[in-house]
Amino acid sequence: MKKSKKIFLLISSAIILFGMLYGTTYIPKKIITMDASEVSKIDVFDGNRGEQITVIDSEQIKHIISNLNKITFNKGKPSIGYTGYKFRMTIYDGNGKEQKELIINSNNKIRYKGFFYTGKKSSIDFDYIDKIFKKS
Repeated sequence: MKKSKKIFLLISSAIILFGMLYGTTYIPKKIITMDASEVSKIDVFDGNRGEQITVIDSEQIKHIISNLNKITFNKGKPSIGYTGYKFRMTIYDGNGKEQKELIINSNNKIRYKGFFYTGKKSSIDFDYIDKIFKKS
């Protein structure tokens, strides 16, 4: 077999393998898979109000985390260049180390690691998070 043909086959195989691996990132998945008892706080910034709150109440943390744990998301288009959002949420573990950061746009759409994700069947308890702001 000629050298150029071997190189072509090698490059073609690498491209196909890369494409298949990249395609697996579009399999529906859970973004949040945390135990609420391991979360020390959640910082939530409201992009509409321009205000931030820190959720430290264990019942509120449990409600938010258990709600997010239930949702399976489908990966969508890239979110690079998009601005504006309703909530930016940062979740911290018991040592105060940041574990997850995501942007919640609506009750079924988030931005995470440069992509939009849409909730399949369950939805984010958007109203619950909004009510926390009204209480503070």
